Amino acid sequence: MISTILNAFRVADIRKKLAFTAAMLALYRLGAYIPVPGVNTDAIEQISKNYAGGNILGFLNLFTGGGLSRIAIFALGIMPYITASIILQLLTVVSPSLEKLQKEGEVGQQKITQYTRYLTVGLAAAQAIGYVFLFRSQGNSAGAPVFENFTPGGVILVVVCLTAGCVLLMWMGELITQRGIGNGISLMIFASIVSGLPQGIQSWWTNPDQVFKVMMPFLALGVIAAIVFVQEGQRRIPIQYAKRVIGRRMSSGGQTYLPLRVNMAGVIPVIFAASIMAFPPTIGQLIQQPWAQDVSDFFNPSKAPYLIGETIFIILFTYFYTAVTFNPVDQADNLKKYGGFIPGVRPGRPTAEFLDRILARLTFPGALYLAAVAALPTILINQTSANFYFGGTSLLIVVGVALDTMKQLEAQLMMRNYEGFLK
Repeated sequence: MISTILNAFRVADIRKKLAFTAAMLALYRLGAYIPVPGVNTDAIEQISKNYAGGNILGFLNLFTGGGLSRIAIFALGIMPYITASIILQLLTVVSPSLEKLQKEGEVGQQKITQYTRYLTVGLAAAQAIGYVFLFRSQGNSAGAPVFENFTPGGVILVVVCLTAGCVLLMWMGELITQRGIGNGISLMIFASIVSGLPQGIQSWWTNPDQVFKVMMPFLALGVIAAIVFVQEGQRRIPIQYAKRVIGRRMSSGGQTYLPLRVNMAGVIPVIFAASIMAFPPTIGQLIQQPWAQDVSDFFNPSKAPYLIGETIFIILFTYFYTAVTFNPVDQADNLKKYGGFIPGVRPGRPTAEFLDRILARLTFPGALYLAAVAALPTILINQTSANFYFGGTSLLIVVGVALDTMKQLEAQLMMRNYEGFLK
């Protein structure tokens, strides 16, 4: 990995892409420290301790890199865009018009991207309004108003600033994907989580539990090793191509393989499950009623109901997202169209049934792996006074994004350093 990074800096084009990516991430981190207009910074400091624990606000603050606790212009983070993207991907299964757009190639994908942006603006505005009233209620309970001018005009100004910040992040993420290295949206979440690691390391080092201080590094290394092992695991289905006549030329047949990853869904089910499980406690804290507070406490991320619900949603979304991203029928039709077949399996419908059966067997351990990585470290860590930075969800996202970025970096190097047969 170190040699890959060093070689990347020797190529001028890749060096420019890395510099552009770093500059965009630096701007993203800068925006997480600039508060929106009309915010009382003293009141924010008084209630910022609510974000240090394992409550739901601390969990949401983790994905914004601390911007939520400061009510910064990037307080919403990139989560509204991720939620909108997942919703559009799920709707393509049930909506014939969206499914038709998806099959139209680049033009249809541009339309779906446009719909995703519109939905992102709506979700960001709704989330911004909810956060405004949530912070107002917390400021009243803390004895100091968070917003200096809580009038319709002042509320609209804050909502517009937060929504514009989310739209700006969406644009920056797309720029990183086009002109930089890696997926811009994933790298922003990566930067948000990594920015909290110094505080997590300090919490580990100052922890009074000596057994935890000794076991924590081994636990983190074990989880990272398990993530890398499963993320790189794949089932290779052998594919044989027959000889074909194309015009006046005969193409020779060959043998290759179809890689089916154990975890084909990536970290999307974890992010989506966390977003859904964060909704009830957020509403509970927004409504200042005893029953609402009970709901918020019941779905606290450090308690069993939250972990059980998150595990169930992760397993369900892993199956659903895998079915959306990989269609065995389409894969079997493509193989048949180009003269490919699986040895011992007839082309067409038997191939689709074979791939579907293999995929079902792979998805089950992949779903259990995601649920275990997201829940088990959190269960162990919540027995101590450690914070949420070393949770399984955080490590899963950080390691997964790092692996994908390194693969793209290696692909860029391979494309520019490939010598071929002639030297």
